[in-house]
Amino acid sequence: MALNTRTSSTTYPEPFASRMVGREKRPLGDIFELSNFGVNLTRLIPGACSALRHAHSKQDEFVYILVGCPVLITDQGETLLSPRMCAGFKAGTGNGHQLVNRANEDVLYLEVGDRTAGDSATYPDDDLQAALDNDGEWQFLHKNGTPY
Repeated sequence: MALNTRTSSTTYPEPFASRMVGREKRPLGDIFELSNFGVNLTRLIPGACSALRHAHSKQDEFVYILVGCPVLITDQGETLLSPRMCAGFKAGTGNGHQLVNRANEDVLYLEVGDRTAGDSATYPDDDLQAALDNDGEWQFLHKNGTPY
């Protein structure tokens, strides 16, 4: 089965979308019409990041590093990851997280997340918040509640 890259690299509004250059996601779970959780094979070129540092209210996340050595950034600081290492992010903790590729080689990892309805996300480093609407689409707002 052929794996297609998403046509849109991110759903973030500008000025945040341009910060996702160098991230390529291949939605593996969608190929099999999985509805309870998603699985992505994600590549980060040197200098790219997985997402803005964020925390989900209801959705758990899990990453497993296949190739390369990304830096995991959380509220506790930075941790260098390497192949065969994993990290998990429990929903509702408020602990913002992201992966950043500071190396000179690509990073390749699996990311798994559930698709719990009513999820929202906070972004501690940016003027951004997000909520999942009834159609499963992210709606982005400034922290004061005005839409982008």
